Amino acid sequence: MSEAETKKSEGLSRRDFLRLMGAAGTGLAFAPFIPFGDYMPNPNQASLEKVPVILPDGSHANLNSYQINHAEVITYPATGDAALDAEAFRKWQFIRLPEELGGGKSDATSIRAYSMICLHLWCLWKYWPDDGRKRGECPCHGSMYDPLTGTAFVGPASLQAAPSDTLPELTLEVDSDGFVYILPPKFDANSNGVIGYGRFT
Repeated sequence: MSEAETKKSEGLSRRDFLRLMGAAGTGLAFAPFIPFGDYMPNPNQASLEKVPVILPDGSHANLNSYQINHAEVITYPATGDAALDAEAFRKWQFIRLPEELGGGKSDATSIRAYSMICLHLWCLWKYWPDDGRKRGECPCHGSMYDPLTGTAFVGPASLQAAPSDTLPELTLEVDSDGFVYILPPKFDANSNGVIGYGRFT
């Protein structure tokens, strides 16, 4: 075997390996100090005032007409720019709970709005109202979410440590006429959560 062939088969040299480990160690040492949430859409673009929950048909969500055990995709924070508003990180499942979980009540306890970004690998999950399901399901790897709490109870997301096992949630308010509003959120893990990262319960 020639010297060139020998070098080719040796792979990564000891020196290169040590450089690689040094770079990786430096990156890991500084990772806790990087504000990853600042690079996602959720921290700074939320409204400082309550805003109406606008359904896909353009109407203002109202508990007097929104079906029990039903979900629609809503956008928050909406910008009015079609391209920006299509971002997955702005999509939420607006759920009216099943009757047995309190969905028949006429106040904010009957509804939820959870980020659609699955906490495992950021696929989009959805709520399934069918009998025997009545849960959020991610089609990619099978994570399932409790509609009452937003916490994963099956699949890889359920095996992650808190807060990465519970979906970010919007705080909702219902006025005397049944209209639903989103209150100004605080996107950190101890409050409304961080999209793609999770929320402490």
